Order: sequence, then C-alpha cells, then structure tokens
Amino acid sequence: MTMTNATTDLSIRIGGRVVSPALPIVDGSFPDSEDDARFTKCLRAFSEEHIKLETLKERQRRERVLNAMAKMCRSWIEGVCREKLGLTDIDAIRSAAGNNVMHTSGSYRLDVQEPGADIDTICVAPSIVTREHFFGTVVDPITGRVSKDPLSLAERIRAHPDVTNFNAVESAAVPILTFDWEGVNIDLLFARLATSTVPPEFDINDDRVLDGVDSATEKSLNGPRVTNLIAKFMSGTPERYQNFLFVVRCVRKWAKTRGLYSNKMGYWGGVNINIAVAMVVQLYPNASPGNLLRKFFLVFKSWRWPNPVLLCKPHDAGLGLQVWSAFTNARDARQVAPIITPAYPAMNSTLSVSRQTLQIFHQEFTRAYDIISRIWQETVNSKSDTFNSNGEMFAELFRPSDFFISYPHYLSLCIVGSSQDEVQSWAGYVESRLRKLVSDVLGKLPISNLQLWPKKIEACIAERDSNLTLAQRKNCMTYFIGFKVDVLRMRGNELNIEQSIYSFKESDLKRFQPHFPGQDIVIGCHHVKSLPRMVFAEYDGGKEGAMKIRRRIMIMDPKRMEARSLRNLKEQESEVERKKASLLEKIAQLKSAQANSEESEIVEPNIDENNVGDDEKMIEDIPSSTNIIDENEADLLESALDAIQDADIAGTKTRQQAAKDRMMLMTGLNEDTSNEILRKAGIDIIEDNSKLVTLGGSHASRRRRAGIIIEEGERRNIKRVRHNKGIVFNLTTKFEGLIELDVNGLVVDKGDENFAPSKTWNGRKGGFEFKLGLRGLGYYRTGCKVIVPSNTAYET
Repeated sequence: MTMTNATTDLSIRIGGRVVSPALPIVDGSFPDSEDDARFTKCLRAFSEEHIKLETLKERQRRERVLNAMAKMCRSWIEGVCREKLGLTDIDAIRSAAGNNVMHTSGSYRLDVQEPGADIDTICVAPSIVTREHFFGTVVDPITGRVSKDPLSLAERIRAHPDVTNFNAVESAAVPILTFDWEGVNIDLLFARLATSTVPPEFDINDDRVLDGVDSATEKSLNGPRVTNLIAKFMSGTPERYQNFLFVVRCVRKWAKTRGLYSNKMGYWGGVNINIAVAMVVQLYPNASPGNLLRKFFLVFKSWRWPNPVLLCKPHDAGLGLQVWSAFTNARDARQVAPIITPAYPAMNSTLSVSRQTLQIFHQEFTRAYDIISRIWQETVNSKSDTFNSNGEMFAELFRPSDFFISYPHYLSLCIVGSSQDEVQSWAGYVESRLRKLVSDVLGKLPISNLQLWPKKIEACIAERDSNLTLAQRKNCMTYFIGFKVDVLRMRGNELNIEQSIYSFKESDLKRFQPHFPGQDIVIGCHHVKSLPRMVFAEYDGGKEGAMKIRRRIMIMDPKRMEARSLRNLKEQESEVERKKASLLEKIAQLKSAQANSEESEIVEPNIDENNVGDDEKMIEDIPSSTNIIDENEADLLESALDAIQDADIAGTKTRQQAAKDRMMLMTGLNEDTSNEILRKAGIDIIEDNSKLVTLGGSHASRRRRAGIIIEEGERRNIKRVRHNKGIVFNLTTKFEGLIELDVNGLVVDKGDENFAPSKTWNGRKGGFEFKLGLRGLGYYRTGCKVIVPSNTAYET
C-alpha cells in the first residue's frame, strides 16, 4: 500500500528548527477492514452518549472571556510602560507593550472541548513589567505594612464585576492567579521576557525566548510551548488530529472514572495524557480512533518503565537550562515513570508518580486492554452491523473504580480548619504532600497494593472522640488510602501506622505557614465493612449492594480461581485414578474366573477405555482466564520498544534486562533498596558474587566472632555452618532474620515453655508457630505475643 509523504514523514518544523519523532512507526497502514469501521462506529456511539462536548454557547462564552482578558492585559501593560518609560506617544506605547500578550495552553489550546474544563493562560510582558506590577503587592519599608496597588493586573481582575472565587498565589514556584470569569475557570500565569519590548514577530515556540528569563517565566512559557509542539506533531492531516482529540477525550474520561487523574496526587494530569496519546499516534499514525484507543492500552501495558515516554529526543539549545537526561543526572535516572515534555528544556512531567501509583497504572492498563481486546474480538467474530450498535459494551471499560471495595483496610485523612478560608489554604498544602505520605512513609511499611484515592469527600469521617470542634467538623474534607498488609514482611502481629503518620506530620506538615490553631489532620483506620455509607453512594443498593459486588469480585479473584482450579484438578485426578484402579480390579477378577473354568469361553469385558480418556480430557479442558493478544501486534510493538534502548535515551539493554528492570521497579524488590534499608538500621553489609549479605549486630557478639550461614535448601531444609565474621543470610531464604547465639554459635535456649529454639526448620509443631521474635528464630506458642527486636532487620 502506497502512503503519501504526509503519512510517512512525521517530522515537523517549529520555532525555527526541524523536530523528528523519537520512535519509529510501528504500523503505518491505513484501516481497510469492515471490522475496524464497525468497532470505531460503536466506540463513537458510546462517546456521543457518555463523553459530552461543550455546546456552542459555552464555546462562545469562553472566547468572549478570553477576548476581554486579552484586552485588559494589553491595557495594563501599556499603562505600566507609559508610567515607567514616560512615553506619551500611543504608537510607541503599543510598540513597547506588543500585541501578542495572551497565550493559552492545555486542553483549550488543543480544542479538547471538555465541558467545565479550566483554561490555562499566560500573560507575556516586556522586562520593564515586573511580577510586583502583576500582583500589586506593596510593602511599606518603614512600617512593613502590606497593601495592594489598585492598578495592578491582579487587582483589576479582582475588581471586575464578572469575576468570582479570586485567589492569588504569589509565593508558589510558579506564581498564579486563579478565578472564575463569567463562570469560566481561569488559571493565569505571568511571563517576563528579557527584552525591553514584545516584538511584533515574537514567536513563543522559538527557544531564544527563554534566554535570560527567570525560573518562573521559563516554566510559564513552557506551558504553551509544549502544547504547541504536541499540536504541530498531530497536525500532519486533519483526520489524524481529530483522531488524536477523540482518543484524548476517551483516555481522560477513563482516567477520571478509574481514579487515575490527578498529577498532584501522583497520577497523570492533562499534559501527561496529551503526550502519551500523541506518542501512540506517532507509532500508529493512520490507525482509526477505535484501534488507536486499543493500541494506547497495549503500548502502556507493555511499556518498559523506567524508560521515558517522549515525542522527540531532548535537545540542548545552549541557554544554560537543565535538560532531562538519565545519563548525566542521577536524579533523573532514579525517576519511576518519566513522561518527558517535548519543548526545550525537556523535563519530566510525571515527577510525582511513585512506585505505588505505577503499580496501580499497570493493573488498570492491563484491565483496560483485556476489556477492549475482548470487545474487538467479539466485533470481529460477530460480522453483524447491528452488533453493539449503541456501544454499550464499552461501558465496562469506563466503569467507575471499585476502590472502596477493593481493599480490606483503609486510612481516612480528615483535613480540618476553623473556617472555610483556613481549610482551603491548609488543604491545598496537605494535598500536595499526600503522595509523599504514600510513597515515602507508608510505602516503607509492610504494606502492599497501596492506593491513594484522588477524589476528596466533603465530609468529616473522624471519630466522635477525636476532640474536634463543631467548626472543624463543618470545615473538613477527607481523603482515603486503601491498602493490604503484606504478611510476609510483617514482624510480629502489630502494624504501627500511627508512628509513621506522626513523623510525617512533624517533618512535613509543620512547615506550612501561616499555621492557625484549628488547622489539623485527623487519621482514622477502617475495615472495608466499617466504611461510612456515603462512600458507597454510587452503587445500586448502597453499602449492601457494594458488599455483594465485593463478594463477587473476591470469588472471581484470579488467585482464588487458581486455587479452586487446583483443588478441582486434584479431585478429578483422584477420581480418574480411582476409576482406573476399579477397572483393573474387574479385569483381574474376570481373568481369574475364566482361568478356573476350562469349559467357559473366555470373554473379554467390554471396557470403554475412552472413559478414562474422557476424564483426562475433562481435566485438560478446565477453563482458564487468558488474555486475547494479537501476537503480531505485540511483536511489532516490542521491536519498536527495542529502538528506544538503542537510541542513547535509556541506555542499551536487552528485552530481558528491560523486563527485569520493570519488574523490579513495579515490585520494589531490588538489591539497592534492601541494602539501603539495612544500612539505615546501622547494620554492616558485605556483598559478594553469591549475593549474600553479612549482618553484624548486637545479636552476634563482636567479641565472640561467632555466626551461622543460612542458605535456602530443598523443601526449606536449612543448613547451618560456622563463620567468623558475624551472621550471614541469603536474602531469598524463606525464614530470614537474626537469632541469639551462644559462644559456640548455637541458638540460646531460655528454658521458656512458650519458646523452643530451632537449629533447622523441621515442619510445624503442635500448638506452636515458627517465626522470629525477641528470643530468636524458633517455635512460639500460638497466641503468645512475639516482639521483634528494634535493631533487627530481615527481608522476605
């Protein structure tokens, strides 16, 4: 099939330079099957019903607001130029201020047309206009009194009759004004150029506009610069751009319903989704919208994190700004799931994504791909134009998350204040640090499947005895964190979350200023069945209906299904063996009877040996849950992913090495992390090629120089040998830990009837459990409290 240059060459020219995609095209063929057309038609039918676009009236209102804002910004800049430069000629004033003073970015600039979405705007001014002019904050040098300049842009906007919910955040890394103008939510940034005027030929996409600007201006300008580059990459053909927008709307809808949309909380935001979808379009530039969405989930289900997602290779314009590089910057190399902005200077737009949220993403990408692949396969098999004509089969893909019934345990974090203003400012600070609570604090505890729900609940979930005032309970918002306890990493029976939360409050939250007495955060721990009814409002039947769904999910859990399948398999194997034994016994009896009767005609019994075969076949036919995967698709994608390994972006690795890196990243099981934990515990570590770790501590007396080596053996048999350099453990051994030794290096027997030391694991002992406790590694009487020494560290 012949393709035009517009469909094969995806390079673009923008800002005076040519930019090419970082990855090669995986499949550039055009959709030519009826199945593809029917699949896309069904998805569009679902989208028209469930993914609403803004109306013409709403679009006209947004344009009216932006025109009014641009006029106000131009008038304000001209006023500052007139005052500071002493100009009186109107042409000279307008020349200094420039005409191109207002720029947009984000979803509005791309024309995503999402109802109620905010508009990201930026006001560009010459160097004579400062940030003080923008905010209008005036501090008296004698009294220190703070006042506001009514001629500043911030005060002009605040005083406008159509503006509500005005908020100025002057102390942020990127200062911002947020407000509603005629009900349209606006985020307004300020950029101060290094030039004395805004020239008529001002091109915001040219890298030279960043020469000499401050950090806040650099980040402000990069909003529209990134958006413009994405739009340019997608503009090869009008159809391709519309396909890109359609998939962006679908992915945004999916991310929001599944609780994956919040960059501040460690998930993806709008710019991350825009870059991710744009890269998939680069890989499959001529695919239909339906198949693009399917490819999107395939790509990110298979993506080799921590390899970066990027539209073009980062380049250095030589202006002294830091460019993202996993090779030259150790901080960049440690990032979990980088999505790199395409404009100079390239930076990671998903710096907030942690290992815990990446695990959630991988689960959701896999789930989404399984669902959409099943719909695709059923569409191909149906061969009917009426099949799924309304697109309702896609409802499962966009079904709201079952977060509140997916975990056995939940933490509630109630953010309270004495007034609405106090709780709003306090909540904004706490929200920006919740991802750190999940990744850096709770992530170090023996907890698995840790998930922060990014949507707040406008209610107080705190217990009655939490000593909150009526004002605090009224001005409160709550976030939830779901988790499971990792029993293999537990030491003892108690999990002390309170101490970790206290350390987080003392080290992070106390930095907030100004901090008022009523501002606090109240932590609660809930079992899934004790969650308040309000969190189950979206379920049919409320809490009772949600619990029924939870039981159904637990029944369909893959691990439980596998266990049931194994039990059924063993039962059927036993039944087959019983039938075989019974048949052989009958044959032996008949042959014996025929041998004793000389006149009897030997008649072989009519035994249907196929019966046994049927039983064995029945065992083989036990259904198993398998994903519908197009092997050719997967191979093509893997070949494209190989290209990024050879592109001097993520380092040269084989597929196996990249897969291993991703698995270590997803699980958190890597040698560096384990060793760091042990070092922080004050334990010396000596490594060698056998991956053994030497632990020297108080349990092995330095004076005695005695120790043991425990290695994993067959069926958990543990071998003990002498060593003169402390205690050595294999990190993969099932039962690991430190034990108390005597001068001969043997386990100390305290003579306690509740404890029996063990040199080796000899199986279960009646009334006892084998574990590590204060008295060492051995058998502890069931129900007896086991305390793990505070200076003991071990892995499972």
